[in-house]
Amino acid sequence: MSSNDMPLTTVTVLYYDIHTLEFNHQVGQFPKAEHGRVVIDEEFKRDKSIIAVCRGEVKVLNKIGDRIND
Repeated sequence: MSSNDMPLTTVTVLYYDIHTLEFNHQVGQFPKAEHGRVVIDEEFKRDKSIIAVCRGEVKVLNKIGDRIND
């Protein structure tokens, strides 16, 4: 089964940009394999160090360094 034939699922990906070391997140639709794993393509993974893949849309309230100026 190719990734084009897999059903899509909404996930939130938490990752570091490998160039800036900035911690980011992105919500997107990715294919889900029969055994339940989300398939993230190489294009998306480029220049990222993925920390976690969370089911659904996660609302990130703050990230590392967000509250330094508070």
